Amino acid sequence: LGHGRVEYISAAMIAIIVSYAGITSLIESVKKILDPSQPSYTTVALVIVAVAVLVKIGVGIFYRIQGKKVNSEALKASGVDALWDAVLSAATLVGAIFAFTLNWYVEGFLGIIIGLFIIKSGIGILRESISSIIGERYDSEETKQIIRDIASVPGVRGVYDLIINSYGHKKSIGSVHIGVDGKLTALEIQTIERQITAIMFQKYSIVMTVGIYAEGIETPESKQIRSFLANLIKEYPAILQLHGFFVDANAKFANFDLVISFDDKEPEETIKTIKEKMEKQFPDFQFFVQLDRDFAVS
Repeated sequence: LGHGRVEYISAAMIAIIVSYAGITSLIESVKKILDPSQPSYTTVALVIVAVAVLVKIGVGIFYRIQGKKVNSEALKASGVDALWDAVLSAATLVGAIFAFTLNWYVEGFLGIIIGLFIIKSGIGILRESISSIIGERYDSEETKQIIRDIASVPGVRGVYDLIINSYGHKKSIGSVHIGVDGKLTALEIQTIERQITAIMFQKYSIVMTVGIYAEGIETPESKQIRSFLANLIKEYPAILQLHGFFVDANAKFANFDLVISFDDKEPEETIKTIKEKMEKQFPDFQFFVQLDRDFAVS
């Protein structure tokens, strides 16, 4: 429950180090432009720098490949750090060659350009790390496939309110509501729920909690209310879905969820208007309307 995100914190720390390297490069480069001096590198030193550049490039590429392979933000950030380190060393090498052969002191100018790119890269890594720590929406295409997998389980009539929170690579916890025949027994519902949780864990490494909506149990009152409601919401294009519909004819109350698009800038007002119109049409009933958002795929 959160420890998987330690990797994102280490990636953020690496991003700060990368940014610091860029700032240091910028400062030192400005100093070299203001006070140019003949580099004192020996041939051996230049060879060592050249070898170091090749090694750092190899290390950087290796970290990047492994980071993408295991989806590790820290490894990918380390790869970026090594690659920029190689670029800085290469700039030093190029600057020394220009100084020795043409007597041009370009190392400072190269350092400024590279320093700015390093700072930009560090800020980018930091932004991604912080975004992962705060929490991001699950991959949209994978979310759609998850919904299809749940809907394919025998007995599931609808899939609603899917929420998935990632706590690191292959460490996710989610919740979902499903519609089932209201006449099913508790044992039959549990069988459906067990199938869903098994698929979610085995295929997606998601620990899934499943909520139940009883569907198909209708009374004359519920049919009348649902019919009026279905026609009413057609007047509101921003309302994407109606689900969780439940009517208690004895207690005289009705409950349902409305999924409203993010295009609606005042969804609470829409809910209030729907509720008022329902209560005006059915004054004997009390209505509880839940505002819902499709965070998973919208």
